[in-house]
Amino acid sequence: RKRTKAHYALPEEEDFKLEYVTNKPWSGYNWYKGHYQSLVQFNTDLKIFIDKAIDVGSHESYPGHHVYNMLLEKNLYADRGWVEISLYPLFSPQSLIAEGSANYGIEVTFPGKEKNAFTKEVLLPLAGLDTTGLDRYYTALELKGQLNYVRNEVARGLLNGTMNEAEALHWLKEYGLNNEETALKSISFIRVNRSYVINYNYGKDLVKNYIEANGGTETAPGKRWELFGKLLSHPLTPNDLLTKKP
Repeated sequence: RKRTKAHYALPEEEDFKLEYVTNKPWSGYNWYKGHYQSLVQFNTDLKIFIDKAIDVGSHESYPGHHVYNMLLEKNLYADRGWVEISLYPLFSPQSLIAEGSANYGIEVTFPGKEKNAFTKEVLLPLAGLDTTGLDRYYTALELKGQLNYVRNEVARGLLNGTMNEAEALHWLKEYGLNNEETALKSISFIRVNRSYVINYNYGKDLVKNYIEANGGTETAPGKRWELFGKLLSHPLTPNDLLTKKP
């Protein structure tokens, strides 16, 4: 919130409530309630590693879903009177931008090694955990992240009937380097939400490429925040991002 408010004027009354839940197919969820209020839920079925405290928190709140939804409400619904923006179908092109921006927003908020530094200097001491090996841990996560399109291929196989659940589990573990617990949760998510999974990685890449193509690089953080803010508060479509014109 502090980092986001340094760049965007958020409504004074904005806020969110946090809940811990179980038996869900996702790791976190934002239930936007309107009037700049959200309910953010964390699923405790899975072990929550230290990096997820930043990733899920940023994704669901600042500058992710909470900020995205309230900027749309403020700029399009309240200021322009676009009542149709108050209805958001989950399975729609808007979700490609919503999930993609929420994931890319983590990089915007914690660029370069800042995520590593915040974890080492703030989060791990708060949790009473040793900071030894943290740099290697984040290096491993970065390498593992290059494999995340495996889940898209697993979703394709399960939905097209060309892959059974045992094969899907093998793919997620062998080629995605997921443990069995996480792999099974991914399969559960795919069963419920089907091809929605592409919104997280392809959506992120789409948003990232759009912003960086227009000058919002890591070396120009001010421009990146500016472009990201326009993306969050204007009625852009995935096709707009493909043309790469702001």
